[in-house]
Amino acid sequence: MATLVRTSAGTWKAVIRRRGWPTTTKSFRTKRDAEDWSRRVEDEMVRGVYVQRTSSERTLFTQAMRQYLAEVTPTKRPSTQKSDHQKADTLIEFFGAYSLQAITPALVASYRDQRLASKVKPRYRQRSPVTKLVSPGTVRRELALLGHVFTVALKEWGIGLTANPVQSIRRPAPGDGRNRRLRPDEERQLMSALAKHSNPMLRWIVVLALETGMRSSEISSLRTDQVDINRRVVRLDVTKNGSARTVPLSRRAAQVLQEALDHPIRPKGCSLIFFGEPGQDGERRPYQFKKTWVDMKSRLGFADLRFHDLRHEAVSRMVEAGLSDQEVSAISGHRSMQMLKRYTHLRAEDLVPKLDAVGGEIS
Repeated sequence: MATLVRTSAGTWKAVIRRRGWPTTTKSFRTKRDAEDWSRRVEDEMVRGVYVQRTSSERTLFTQAMRQYLAEVTPTKRPSTQKSDHQKADTLIEFFGAYSLQAITPALVASYRDQRLASKVKPRYRQRSPVTKLVSPGTVRRELALLGHVFTVALKEWGIGLTANPVQSIRRPAPGDGRNRRLRPDEERQLMSALAKHSNPMLRWIVVLALETGMRSSEISSLRTDQVDINRRVVRLDVTKNGSARTVPLSRRAAQVLQEALDHPIRPKGCSLIFFGEPGQDGERRPYQFKKTWVDMKSRLGFADLRFHDLRHEAVSRMVEAGLSDQEVSAISGHRSMQMLKRYTHLRAEDLVPKLDAVGGEIS
C-alpha cells in the first residue's frame, strides 16, 4: 500500500514501496489526487507495465532536442547535421514548451496538419514572394527526426515514456515527385550564359550534373584522387545513402573534368576539383555555387528550375538512351527501382517514333 504524508507546505506526498520496483514518490495538492495516483501506479506495477514518468514530466522538449543535437547529430554526415539543426528549429518552435510526457499522438498530428497548411519560407533573394505550401516530404522528414528523438530518449537516456507518440500517427503520403525537364531551348540559353560567366567552374559543375546524374554535394566535394580520366570513372566514397559507387564518365564529362584539372586558375597543392577562396585559416573549401546558380536561372526566366532537377534530367536521358534500370541505378546510386521511377520522367513526344517502329505501317 502507498504511504500518504502531509507536508509542512500543506501538500500531500505519496510514497510507494513495492518489492521489485524502485521507491516512487510524488506530491499533490489534495489527498484525493494522491490516492488516485497511488492506486493507478500500484495497478500498473501489479500488471508489470509501470514506467517512471518523473523524468519525462520534468524534461522539456527543448532540452531533449538540444541534447540530441549535441550527442547524436555529430555522428551524422555534415550535410545531415545541417539539416537536423534546421528541422530542430521548426520542431522547437512548436513543441519547445511541452514536457516529453505531454507530447501525445494527438499533439503530433496537430503539428503535422499545421505544417502541411503552412507556407514555405523564402530562400536566397527571390523576386516574387513564395506562396507554395510545405511539402509532404518536408513534414515526413521533420516527423522522422522527432520520432528519433523519442526513440533515443527511450532507449539510451532512460527517460520514462510509455511509448513513442510519433509511431502512432499517420505520416503524410509522399508526393509524386517533380517532373521538371530541361527543354532544349532552355539548355542552349543556360549553356550560353554559363560560357559567359566569369567563373568557369559553374559551367563544369552543371555539365557534370547533366552528364552523370551526380548530386550537387557529390560534385562540389570531388577531389583529384577520386577522378581517373584514363578509365573515365569517378569514385564516390561518401554519398547520401551511405553506399559508395563508381560513376562512369561520358566523353563530355571527362572533357570538362580535364579542363578543370588543367585550367591555369587552379592553385598548386589543392586537391579539390571545384574550390573556393581560402578561409581565415588558409584552407580552401568546396566552391559554393548555389547563390550564383539561383541568380543566373532567375535572370534567364527559369526560376522554377532547381539544380537537383539536372539529376532528374540526367537519369531520364540515360533511360531514353536505352540503359537498363539496373545500369541506371548503378550510376545514379538509387537503391530501389521505386525511387528510380520517381526520378525518371520520359517525354511523351520522344516515345512517338518508338511506337511507330513497334506498330509498323498501316495497310
